[in-house]
Amino acid sequence: MTDPFSSSAFTDARGLIYRDGQLDPDGARRLTASALSGCDDGELFLQYRASESFGFDDGRLKTADYSTDKGFGLRGVSGETTGFAHANEISEAAIARAAQTLALLDPAKQAPAPPPRQTNRHLYTDVNPLELVPFAEKVALCAKVDAAARARDPLVSQVSVSLSGSWSVVEIVRADGFTATDIRPLVRLNVSIIVEENGRRETGSFGIGGRYLYDGVMEEGVWNRAIDEALAQARTNLRSVAAPAGEMTVLLGPGWPGVLLHEAVGHGLEGDFNRKGTSAFSGRIGQQVAAKGVTVVDDGSIMNRRGSLSIDDEGTPTQENILIEDGILKSYMQDRLNARLMGVEPTGNGRRESYGHAPMPRMTNTFMRGGEDDPAELLSRVKNGVFAKSFGGGQVDIVSGKFVFSCTEAYLVKDGKIGDPIKGATLIGDGPTTMNKIIGIGNDMALDEGIGMCGKGGQSVPAGVGQPTLLIDGITIGGTAA
Repeated sequence: MTDPFSSSAFTDARGLIYRDGQLDPDGARRLTASALSGCDDGELFLQYRASESFGFDDGRLKTADYSTDKGFGLRGVSGETTGFAHANEISEAAIARAAQTLALLDPAKQAPAPPPRQTNRHLYTDVNPLELVPFAEKVALCAKVDAAARARDPLVSQVSVSLSGSWSVVEIVRADGFTATDIRPLVRLNVSIIVEENGRRETGSFGIGGRYLYDGVMEEGVWNRAIDEALAQARTNLRSVAAPAGEMTVLLGPGWPGVLLHEAVGHGLEGDFNRKGTSAFSGRIGQQVAAKGVTVVDDGSIMNRRGSLSIDDEGTPTQENILIEDGILKSYMQDRLNARLMGVEPTGNGRRESYGHAPMPRMTNTFMRGGEDDPAELLSRVKNGVFAKSFGGGQVDIVSGKFVFSCTEAYLVKDGKIGDPIKGATLIGDGPTTMNKIIGIGNDMALDEGIGMCGKGGQSVPAGVGQPTLLIDGITIGGTAA
């Protein structure tokens, strides 16, 4: 395998961090070693980021944004205490000023934590997707999608198209001389369609993206599928009836419905909540926390996925982490700080939104593995229930695991047959209870299309979700039917 870090593109990208000549790699190492000399752990996180977005609405280009930003975050950790300072100026003087914050920390009482292991693995291209496609072609794509969607069905009354991309170069410098660099592309296409008939208007949407170049979303087959999916959902919702209310059997579709797993279970398996004892899963390693057959994985090492990272934001290589295996809780997701305090190894889940934020344990791509059940057979077992194909927003309480999720596409199921689509359905429950009510796991595990964003502690990062078709014996449905 060719070393991706030896390419001229990689060298040029790294040079953007040090471009102004106010800091060089040797100076970064020297300043970091001095600033963190009395700390258990920490790092200098350097970042250059370029991003752009296009919004096409009402048949015309409404927004076109482009921005660049760079800066650093300097973090020192002593015991359980963290000192953090950041600035949007990469210079020796700015880093020296930031280091004064760390002087407030109590001196470390133990030997410094060892550095992460080095890796040459790279899970995505180091080419900047923003520079390969001219501005005019990106606008033309939005116009083409808009026109094609309007021509597809006379019921279409409104089309919104958004195209976005970003390219980030990060370098992590530690006091022990460890240095790691990563170059991270990210693109996304979203299509939203409103249909109208007899005075009733309904919406459908579809998005796709990942850590690759724009050609991954600009291919005709890709954006045509986005139109078809969004239009199909909108037309389905046009004939929807009021959702019922009460506890019912629920069949969850594969792929994006894994966002419920992400929110209701995934956050509860992050190391900081469990170290502090505030998660519903705290202190339960080795216990049965889900039905037999349920295996939940977080894996940030999948090629080109939205939630993947070659290294996390502390320099630790990402990996496959089995969190729940056959219903038994096996491990938590860890950054370096929580792993050290809990006496375990970091898992490559130390993530931050940008140089202006300190890292914390975060999910990457979190999903449930497939089982052996035929999805059609699972449907046949539903006598009176709901099939939830897609979700919108949701809320979860980490301590209890309680969640509320709204369905953007769902159907009534009667005697094993899918019936009318329903509108206004919400799923209400708690993660641990729901995981123990799973009575069927399909053999059709799928990851989402690459649109997820995860929020925690005021920070947002891209994330992936996934699951197979799941049959759950009872979730409370909050409906709108009289």
